[in-house]
Amino acid sequence: MSHEVFCPPSPVQRFALNERGRDFVVGDIHGMFEHLARLLAEVEFDPEIDRLFSVGDMVDRGPESHRALEWLSQPWFHACRGNHEQFALESADPEQLEVWVGQNGGAWWLELDDPTRTRFIDTFRQMPIAIEIQTASGLVGVVHADVPPLLSWEEFLACLEAGEADAITYAIWSRNRISGAYGPRPVSGSVSRIFCGHTPTREIVIVDNVCYIDTGAVYCLDGYVDAKLTVMQIQPGPSRDFSVNTFDAEWLSRHLSDGTTVDATVPSGARDTTQT
Repeated sequence: MSHEVFCPPSPVQRFALNERGRDFVVGDIHGMFEHLARLLAEVEFDPEIDRLFSVGDMVDRGPESHRALEWLSQPWFHACRGNHEQFALESADPEQLEVWVGQNGGAWWLELDDPTRTRFIDTFRQMPIAIEIQTASGLVGVVHADVPPLLSWEEFLACLEAGEADAITYAIWSRNRISGAYGPRPVSGSVSRIFCGHTPTREIVIVDNVCYIDTGAVYCLDGYVDAKLTVMQIQPGPSRDFSVNTFDAEWLSRHLSDGTTVDATVPSGARDTTQT
């Protein structure tokens, strides 16, 4: 099934060095925002000076997908577009909507009223395809799935900014690198490390200079006892990883018995002024 591109107004977002606080990258959230809030509390995230970047796939499968807008409105939270945000953008197509709802965890979408759906679509359209962050240890990239193997980081960003459909689609959907479809081929150019999600793994997986951090948080709902949400601290370096196990008996009893959700507190803080 082909996918419409929906090139965002700013396909690449660049962030200057955070000289006051810390920077983190979180793996695929998939509606597990209560656990994300717990994890941020554990690392003592300070919304006044810290920043959190997301590899995308904030929604679907998990019980709190409706809270994505709340998190995206925070000045310290920045996310690139994943394939599950892409599903929402394609939802006007009945065939795509059927696949999304039936096979990819999009049933929550049907519970929203039209104005809320419009807000989601407008917000998801604005999400960049790639994020570039300056750190004291070098330039860091954030992309949902992968970077095309024959492109340097700079060439890849240039393709995104030119609205090239193949580059956008690859960034959102590809599993080639992590599946071993081609040999060792680090992303060349000025970038030192790239963080991706998209493909759930038991532990963090590093292929070339690409770090995959989707550790299957939402699959606790399918009985996966090792499911966890992972956050990487990338600034100041060296990188450190933190995780919270989502196979939580009390939480699961609430969500599997009657569908009740408990809203976790979203940190509030001053507007980030370090984006360039």
